[in-house]
Amino acid sequence: MDAVRDGEGETGDLRTRLVAVGARACSDAELLAVVLGGGAVRPAGLALAREMLAEAGTVARLERAAVATGRGAGRRLALVRATLELGRRAATLPLSPSEPVRDAASVYAHFRGRLSQLNREVFVVLLLDGRNRLQGEVRVSEGTLTSAIVHPREVFAPAIRAGAAAIILVHNHPSGDPAPSAEDAALTERMRQVGEVVGIRVLDHVVIGQGRYVSLAEERRW
Repeated sequence: MDAVRDGEGETGDLRTRLVAVGARACSDAELLAVVLGGGAVRPAGLALAREMLAEAGTVARLERAAVATGRGAGRRLALVRATLELGRRAATLPLSPSEPVRDAASVYAHFRGRLSQLNREVFVVLLLDGRNRLQGEVRVSEGTLTSAIVHPREVFAPAIRAGAAAIILVHNHPSGDPAPSAEDAALTERMRQVGEVVGIRVLDHVVIGQGRYVSLAEERRW
C-alpha cells in the first residue's frame, strides 16, 4: 500500500497501515507519533516525533532527548519512557536459574535490553554455581561515558558471600562499539588472577555494544 505523505492524509494512511500491515510498515517517526498521541495520530504529533528523533539522532538514544515543553509534556515523556522500557524488556531473554549459562550470546541476550542504551559504563557480575547456573547478578560499578572503575574487592566480595564457583564479567560501551580496550583486557587478566587466588573461576568478560557484543573468552584474549 502506497503511503500518503502530507497533512491529514498522512495520519489517516498511518492508521490504515498499522491495522492492515502492522507496525513494521511504519517509520520510526510514525510509531513515535502514535505513542505521543496515546494511540491517536495527528499532524502535530508527527511533527513533534520528527523533532525528537532529529534531536536524539537514533531511536536508541531517544530517551536522552528532551521532550518539548508545554501542556502535556510530562504525559508525553511518561508515554515515551514506558514504551522504551517495554521494548527493552521485550528484547531481553532472561537466563534461567535451572540451566547452565552456555555462551556469551545468551549473556548478551540477557543484558542487551538494559545495558546497550545506557549513556555511561556499567559493570555487572554474574554469579554462577558449580554447574554454571545463575545464582544472581550484582552491579558493582557505574562510571562515565568512557570508563567504570572496578576493584577486585567489589567483584569478588559478593561472589564469596554467595558461595559462587564462577563468575562472568559484563559491561557496556556507551559508544556502541563493543571492541575491548587495552584497559578492558588488563582488567580481565587482573580479575582472572584474583579469581585463581580465591578459587572462583572467571569464565568470560562480555562487552555489550549497540546491537552486538564481544566475548573476550571467545576471542581467546586469555
